[in-house]
Amino acid sequence: MKAAVLRAYNEPLVMEDVELDEPRAREVLVKTVATGICHSDLHCVEGALPVPPPCILGHEPAGIVEAVGPDVTHVAPGDHVIGCLSAFCGTCEYCLRGEPNLCGGDATNRTPDDAPRIRQGDDRIHQFAHLSAFAEKMLCHENALVKIRDDMPLDRAALIGCGVTTGLGAALNTAQIRPGETCVVIGCGGVGLAAIQGARIAGASRILAVDTMSWKLDLAKDLGATEVIDGSAGDPVAAVLGATGGVDYAFECIGLQATVTQAASMIRKGGTCVLVGVVPIGTMVQFMGLDIVLQGKTIKGSMMGSNRFRIDMPRFVDFYMEGRLRLDEMISARIPLEDVNGALERMKAGEVARSVVTFD
Repeated sequence: MKAAVLRAYNEPLVMEDVELDEPRAREVLVKTVATGICHSDLHCVEGALPVPPPCILGHEPAGIVEAVGPDVTHVAPGDHVIGCLSAFCGTCEYCLRGEPNLCGGDATNRTPDDAPRIRQGDDRIHQFAHLSAFAEKMLCHENALVKIRDDMPLDRAALIGCGVTTGLGAALNTAQIRPGETCVVIGCGGVGLAAIQGARIAGASRILAVDTMSWKLDLAKDLGATEVIDGSAGDPVAAVLGATGGVDYAFECIGLQATVTQAASMIRKGGTCVLVGVVPIGTMVQFMGLDIVLQGKTIKGSMMGSNRFRIDMPRFVDFYMEGRLRLDEMISARIPLEDVNGALERMKAGEVARSVVTFD
C-alpha cells in the first residue's frame, strides 16, 4: 500500500510502498478514507516530538473496517470508524478511574519481539500514535477505534479524531464550562476553533478569540466567538483584561511559551488557565507564583480534551448531524496524500485551519 514515510527529521515525507501484517487478536484492518493534518504531525517532522524514523505519521483518521482478527468485539467489516491516538488498555489505574486518555495504550501495541504491524521487506516501519494514518490502510488495536453512524461524512468525521476532540473536549470535559461563564481562546487553528465551538455549545456568555491572522479571526467569529482580538495589534492581555476584567477560563491552543504565560494573565481571580496546545519538549514556562497563589488561579493541562473517546466521539458526530457542531467551515482544503508535504508547509505558515487528506 502507499504511505508517506518519515525518513529523517526536517526532511519531506517520502511516498513509498509498505506492507501491513495480517490482523492478530483484537486487531482491525481499516481502509483509510480521510485523515486530517495536525500540528503534532509537523512537530514530529521537525523533531520537537521525537518519534523514531522510519515512521508513518498521521493520527486524525476516519475509515471503513475491512477485516478483523480474533476476539474483536467492538467493530465488524463494513463499519465506519474514527481512529484516536488515545488508545486504552481498559485495565490500568487510569482507565479504571475514568481517565482513559491518560492510559497511553502501551498494552495495545505489539511487543518488540513480535512481527511489526508495518514493514517494508524485512525492515520495521514504526507506527505513530497507534494509527499511522498517512497511508491507504491502517492496522490498529480495536481500542484505538470507535464505531460511528454510517451517515456521517467521513472527511468531516476525521477531524473529530484529534483536533475537534482536543478543543471541544477542553471546553466540555476539562473546563466543564457552565452557562453564562466567560472565556478566551488563544490560537484559532483547528483546535482553537473547536474550543470556541465547545464554549458556544456549553453556553458561555462571552467567547473572546485571539489570533494574529484576520481570516482566522473572521472564521472564529463565524463559528461562535463573540469578540475577536488581533494579537499583533497590541498587548492581548491588556485587551482581554480591559474588555472583561479577567475571564473564567483561558484556553491556550498553540503551545508557545509566550502565549501560555499570556493565558495565565487573562483569567480572573479564581479562574482557570487550560493548556491545550502541545508545548515542545524541553520548553519551560514561567508563571508569577504569588499571582497564582493569592488570586487562587488554577493552571490545568488538557490531554486530548480529557476524552473518553468511545463515549465522546459518537456524541460529537451527533452534534454535527444536528447542526450544533460545524465542521465544514474548518476544512480549508481536501488534498491527495501526495500533497501532504505542501499541506504541512501551509499549516506552518498559518494559511489553513485544517487540511484533510482524502483517499479514493
